[in-house]
Amino acid sequence: MLERISGSLLDPDALYASNIELFHSPELRGLNLVMGFTGFADAGHVVKQVNAELLDSLDAQPVAVFDADQLIDYRSRRPHLTFVEDHLQDYQEPRLALYRLVDGLGKPFLLLAGFEPDLQWERFARAVVGIVEKLDVNLVTWIHSIPMPVPHTRPIGVTVHGNRPELIEGISVWKPTVEVPAAVGHILELRLVEAGRNVAGYVIHVPHYLAEAEYPAAAVAGLEYLGAATSLMLPTDRLREAGREVTRQIAEQIDASDEVQQVVSRLETRYDEKADGIVRRSLLADENDELPDADVLGAAVEAYLARENPGQ
Repeated sequence: MLERISGSLLDPDALYASNIELFHSPELRGLNLVMGFTGFADAGHVVKQVNAELLDSLDAQPVAVFDADQLIDYRSRRPHLTFVEDHLQDYQEPRLALYRLVDGLGKPFLLLAGFEPDLQWERFARAVVGIVEKLDVNLVTWIHSIPMPVPHTRPIGVTVHGNRPELIEGISVWKPTVEVPAAVGHILELRLVEAGRNVAGYVIHVPHYLAEAEYPAAAVAGLEYLGAATSLMLPTDRLREAGREVTRQIAEQIDASDEVQQVVSRLETRYDEKADGIVRRSLLADENDELPDADVLGAAVEAYLARENPGQ
């Protein structure tokens, strides 16, 4: 009798090339792994910003690089390059890789970041689960974001899922039972749970009217949740600064439009009515059980409104 097969019979290890010396180094054993894949429902470009902030701010050493030619549909998601007068340059090659990074306190961790595969999801999942087992990863966390009918003037919400109750209970602000389109992160979470590995996924709630623009405040919230779950000090300073500028622009746009003011006011009322009486535990709360204020969390409506009203 044939045993159950999950996906391709092809060797999953052939999907990536590893830095042999680093991959087999004892220092990589037992670390925490953060994952972020661009290309699926990345409201507010949260994953894109999180990946960029980690890779740009921290020293990143490639541990393994996945073969894009086997995983991406170039005709559906065409890479960009630059045409300069009479020649081509700056080809933006699709990249999906595992990195070793070190946080602000000198604590190492792993980051799997890049495009969401279009193809061979089960084979890719087997490859990632194999890496997690070979490196004996302590905890796998991953992040994505969705648009929600919430105002930018209230704390950013999150839905947490996985198999670590201490990272989930009392934190999620939205706990539905609903059928949703799958992302590769979901498949990875299912396969990691089946393999008995610790995993937690964070869905950041982005105001729906900001979903198409970069929303730095949501990326800050995402980094803080990931950092709290993994006990890492992750960089947020640049995103906070960008968020303050976006908040200023948003305030100007809202002040100039009665219609937008009414939309935000209705969302605030609805949010407050649903939140009234609900006590939630937060990984982000300080010793006084207080969250970061709206100045930090509100930063990005401006980017959306500026895009919608470029002449103002």
